[in-house]
Amino acid sequence: MTLGSLVWRRARHLPIVLLGVILVTFALVHLTPGDPARALLTQKVTPQILAQVRHQLGEDKPLVVQFGTYAAHVVRGDLGYSYRLGESVNSVIAARLPVTLYLVVYACLLALLMGVPLAVIAATHVGGLPDKVTRVILMASLAVPTFWIGVLFVKYLSLDAGIFPVGGEGQGFFGHAGHLFLPALTLSLTFLSVLVRSLRAVLIDVLGHDYTAFARLKGISRRQLYTSHVMRNALPPAVTILGLNMSYLLGASVVVESVFAINGIGNTLVSAVISRDYQLVQGLALVFALLVLAITLLVDLIQALLDPRRLAVA
Repeated sequence: MTLGSLVWRRARHLPIVLLGVILVTFALVHLTPGDPARALLTQKVTPQILAQVRHQLGEDKPLVVQFGTYAAHVVRGDLGYSYRLGESVNSVIAARLPVTLYLVVYACLLALLMGVPLAVIAATHVGGLPDKVTRVILMASLAVPTFWIGVLFVKYLSLDAGIFPVGGEGQGFFGHAGHLFLPALTLSLTFLSVLVRSLRAVLIDVLGHDYTAFARLKGISRRQLYTSHVMRNALPPAVTILGLNMSYLLGASVVVESVFAINGIGNTLVSAVISRDYQLVQGLALVFALLVLAITLLVDLIQALLDPRRLAVA
């Protein structure tokens, strides 16, 4: 099987998945108590004006008709219009999606920089003091809620020490790097425990294989052993772990962006849910689903490139 065939096998189910996402999101949003027309207006409004706004929003039509209209617009690439923000959903997502993607990739890089050395230390000292200390640190990071970690960082590193900005995302690539460091660090700690423990298990398994013992008998250096044999064979499982957690980080970014007042799609989704902005909620949910599917496909492709044997069994 070629890479093209693998992409086709994964992508051919995409329309069905997206239709399911559109249907479920539409149903959940419209079954939630509340009136989007009322949310756009003040409390003191005449019934005539309220009826007119509902007509403009299409809320006076049957749900089946509303869903058909929305699905037809999505097929054409039109995700609707946000009356609360006064602009199209497409433009809102285009303006705020890059910040969220930057934050998630940033968090993954920080997690790798911290996680790989910790996993190697733990795997080479199984049952020893370094391994036990590493596990205690990871358990602590896993037990503390994400929003609480973010609040502590803001309190002590931003407000008290003044080392990092209190919130916002900054401007430009380097501006993002400075403003999003604490949010990315907070986000990376949410799955650092899973990354290190999984990678530790993979490294222990690789170190126990015969080819690793044979490489040691040949007298190669410890550094060469890890770079040429251990990490090379541990890389495909590590890519799987990282890819799965990137999907998780997209969801966790909703909390982190809210804590640090970041103008990404996560924070926008929270505001849209609170204000009953149907079109924006549905568009953002669809984008989140597309990102998860894209990450899954990318992980499959990277694994196939790292281990061509996967193409034979895919």
